[in-house]
Amino acid sequence: MSSITAPITGLITGKRTKIKKFFTAIVVLALAAIFIALGFWQLGRAQELSASQDAPPIQDTRIYNLNEITSPEGSLPVEAIGKSVTASGNYIATYRAPNQKATDGSVSDWEVALLQVDEKSAILVVRGLWSERLVEPQIAMANKVEITGVMAPSQFEDRVANNPSQLSRVDSSLLTSSSDLQLYDGFISATSESLRSGEISRSRIEAALPTIDVPGYYWQHISYVVVWWFMAVLVLWAPFYKRREVDDEAHTSS
Repeated sequence: MSSITAPITGLITGKRTKIKKFFTAIVVLALAAIFIALGFWQLGRAQELSASQDAPPIQDTRIYNLNEITSPEGSLPVEAIGKSVTASGNYIATYRAPNQKATDGSVSDWEVALLQVDEKSAILVVRGLWSERLVEPQIAMANKVEITGVMAPSQFEDRVANNPSQLSRVDSSLLTSSSDLQLYDGFISATSESLRSGEISRSRIEAALPTIDVPGYYWQHISYVVVWWFMAVLVLWAPFYKRREVDDEAHTSS
């Protein structure tokens, strides 16, 4: 009886082994295909990044109203940095900001004023050089001024000591203890100012804006490509490695 059932059992076992190998091969190929696809996806991301870095930046020539791009309740949005803005209000305080660096590399003292734009809020405005603060008529607090300028983020590095008439950096947070107004994060580097009587003529400053640079980001994507494709190779090689171990054990036992 056993002589009859033995071939049948062997046939069933062999069939199960083939089915198991088939499904194992399907799983291995599926995993390898996923890893290879992930590698190609990371390669595409790297190529897109490289192309975007090589492309010239798109200049936004639109002039926004201040409240279109930011508000006094929160931090300055990243997308607002470098945008041209317009605002109006009354200068209620003036400060000296020493040792400031412009985009041309020059270091000088700046005149910074606090512009109250409504009953509850105000923003810092870089008007120009401190040395030229007297070359144009003094603006009384009662005079409404219209300004246009470039939106810049608050500075974080102190240039000098802070005091009531001097700012250690151009940052509205330095004034929170001395003002009851809501202060906008960031400041406006003015390119023009005008009163009802006409435009105020004086030298203007182009404040240095931070550059967003992520060194090695392209190569980070390339490293992911290598990792994913290496995983694909491991998955394809694993069944052969396991089979080799089984063959070695069988050879040893024999």
